[in-house]
Amino acid sequence: MRQWTVDAFAAAPLRGNPACVVEPFEQWPGDDWMQALAKENNQAETAFLRRTVDPARFDLRWFTPGMEVDLCGHATLAAAHVLLVELDLRSEAVVFDTRSGPLIVKAHADCYEMDFPADPPRRTRAVAGLAEALGGEPLEVWAGRYLVAVLSDAAAVRAVSPDLRALVAIQGEAGEPGQVIVCAAADAADDVDVVDRFFGPGCGIDEDPATGSAHCILGPLYADKLRQSVVRFRQIFPGRGGDIVTETRGDRVLLRGQGFTVIESRLRLRP
Repeated sequence: MRQWTVDAFAAAPLRGNPACVVEPFEQWPGDDWMQALAKENNQAETAFLRRTVDPARFDLRWFTPGMEVDLCGHATLAAAHVLLVELDLRSEAVVFDTRSGPLIVKAHADCYEMDFPADPPRRTRAVAGLAEALGGEPLEVWAGRYLVAVLSDAAAVRAVSPDLRALVAIQGEAGEPGQVIVCAAADAADDVDVVDRFFGPGCGIDEDPATGSAHCILGPLYADKLRQSVVRFRQIFPGRGGDIVTETRGDRVLLRGQGFTVIESRLRLRP
């Protein structure tokens, strides 16, 4: 069976966030087998697909090397890219049924557009241990699925070198422990509005290059801060980085980005 590695939210190949996508199954393999393959792949996520009676609708699950997760944006974009480009699915949109409900991906001439549930955060008080783990006091702390630490400027975001051992246990009012976004307004010379980074030792990812689920939180937050529904983000992972545009529409957020296949491989095993 085949597998592809796709760079998602990438301005070019070898940028963005790589995800592995396995050829669609007729029936789910065992959870232990999927987890073992995700560990073997050692990417932030491996996406597994199951066919349904609708040729443009699939069940979708995501595994990090350490666990199954409820939501992953970049591997969803990668899965749509594989179906539409590598497997030549003739459809204007793909629907994925997931733990986070139905997710819709549309292909445009220059990007993919994903329709995800918005996760507008609430402002919280200071979280014990967060400033020490990040190496500095945030200007603001917000909580959605993940904690959000708003820093003073883009230089402060680039300079963060967190204590990951300390970060793994920090949760505050966020839905999941050990997963923290740091962000700030971009510099005036940048071609984006906001820069950010995502640290996820709580789910086995020290730092993620481009994180769709994080922007389900950041999109609504900065739509409100900037008074504009469309916000341009750059996740500034050293050496790669991802470009994500969000458009907040009520309780949904549209995530826009590109995808590039960089590896096509054949698995010499079946479940």
